[in-house]
Amino acid sequence: MYVKQDIRKETFMQEELLVTRRDGHILSVRVEDGSIVQIQADLADTDNVLGNIYVGKVRNIVKNINAAFVEFQEGQIGYLSLNTSCYPLHTDGVPHRTGRVCIGDEIIVQVTREAVRTKPPTLSGKLELAGRYVVLMAVGEAPCDPRNTSVKEAGDSTQEPVVQGVSVSKKIQEKEVRERLKQLMSSYCTPEYGFVARTNSAVVSEAELCREMEELIRQYQEITRFGKHKARYQILRQTPGSYLSQIRDSYQDRLTRIWTDDDLLYQEMQQYMLENGWQAQDLLERWNPDRGKLDAVYNLSKTIEHALMPRVWLKHGGYLVIQPTEALVSIDVNTGKAISKKKDIQQTFRNTNLEAAQETARQLRLRNLSGMILIDFIDMKAEADQQEVMDALKRAVSRDPVQTTVVDMTKLGLVEMTRKKIRKPLYEQLRTGK
Repeated sequence: MYVKQDIRKETFMQEELLVTRRDGHILSVRVEDGSIVQIQADLADTDNVLGNIYVGKVRNIVKNINAAFVEFQEGQIGYLSLNTSCYPLHTDGVPHRTGRVCIGDEIIVQVTREAVRTKPPTLSGKLELAGRYVVLMAVGEAPCDPRNTSVKEAGDSTQEPVVQGVSVSKKIQEKEVRERLKQLMSSYCTPEYGFVARTNSAVVSEAELCREMEELIRQYQEITRFGKHKARYQILRQTPGSYLSQIRDSYQDRLTRIWTDDDLLYQEMQQYMLENGWQAQDLLERWNPDRGKLDAVYNLSKTIEHALMPRVWLKHGGYLVIQPTEALVSIDVNTGKAISKKKDIQQTFRNTNLEAAQETARQLRLRNLSGMILIDFIDMKAEADQQEVMDALKRAVSRDPVQTTVVDMTKLGLVEMTRKKIRKPLYEQLRTGK
C-alpha cells in the first residue's frame, strides 16, 4: 500500500519532452505549460561519458591540490579529488592499499561531471547507480561517513543529507511517505551501499521500489565483483543516452507526452521504455507532420537563438544582461523601457526585480549556467521589497532539478547564488563539434 501525494507546493504543471535532431546534435527539450524551460544538446555521433563507470589508471598525483589524474579511456584524462574519506576500488592487478591512491594504480571510477572548457571530466571513486525511483550510493573501499555522500547525476539534487545509509528527496514533504520510504530502503542497506529515494518514489508501489533496488544491487555487485578482473579503460557500466536519461528523470505524475519527429530515435526510446518497465508507453508518440514542423510548433529555433544572446527582455520593458565568464556568471538587471512615465520609481524597481527573479531562474536552467552566479538587482530602499525579491527568487529556483542555492543579498542589491555543475552550458554544447 502506498500513499500518492502532490510532491510540489506550486501549481501543477504539465510537462512534455521533445527529442529531435538538429545540426548534428540530438536535442532533448523539456516543455512546461507550453514554454521551453530546458534544452540538452548532445553530439549524435559521440557517446555520452557522464555517469559511466570505467577501470582507469592513475597517471599522476598532484599533492598540493590533493588530486589524482586518471586515464579512464585511452587518451582521456579525468580529475579525481582525494579530499574524501572514501577511496575507489582497486583492481586485482594492483596491491591493496587502504586509504591510498598511487601512480600506476588501476581503479574503478565514475564520471560525475563533463569536461568544461579547459577543465577535464571529474571522476569519483564512490559509485552511484541511478534508477527511476531510487539511487544506490556506494560507501567506497575505505570506511567513511555516509552523511558526506551526495547525488551527482540522479536528477534529484534536493535530497537531505544521507543518514545511516538512507535519504529522501526534500521535494517529498509528507512525513508519512518519508518515513515509509526510509523504512523500506533501510532493509536493503548494507555497509557497502545505501539508497536515496528520488521524487518519483512517492507515487509508485512498494513492490516496484523493491524491484528497482534489487536490480540496482545486482548491477552494483556485478561491477564490484567482476570489474576487479577487467583490463584498464574497460567500461563497466554505460549510462543511457542523454535523451533516454531525460525520460528516466522525468517527474512521473507530470509528464504528459514524449514527442519525436525521428524514426530511429522513436524506436530507441520505445525499446528503452519497454526494457525498463515503463508502464505508460503510450506517452511516447511519433510527431505527425500534418500538425506542422515540430520545431515551428514549439518555437524551438527561436528559443535557442534567444538563449545564446546576452540580453533577455522582460515582459514590462526591463531586461537582463547575462554574461558567463571563466570564474562566474554575472546577471545585470536593468529597468530599460519600464522606467518611462512612471511616477513611483521604487515600485517600478520592485516590479522589475520580481519579474527578473522569475526570468533569471528560467534562463539559468534553459542555458544550463552553473557555478557561482552574481545577480545585480536594481537597488531598492525598502527592506520588505528586498526580502520579497529574495523569496521570489528562492521559489523560482526551487523548481530547478539541479541543486541551486540562493545565498544572500547585499545592501547594493547584489545577490550571490550557486548552481551545481554537471553538464556543459548550452552554448558550449551547441558549439561542440562545429
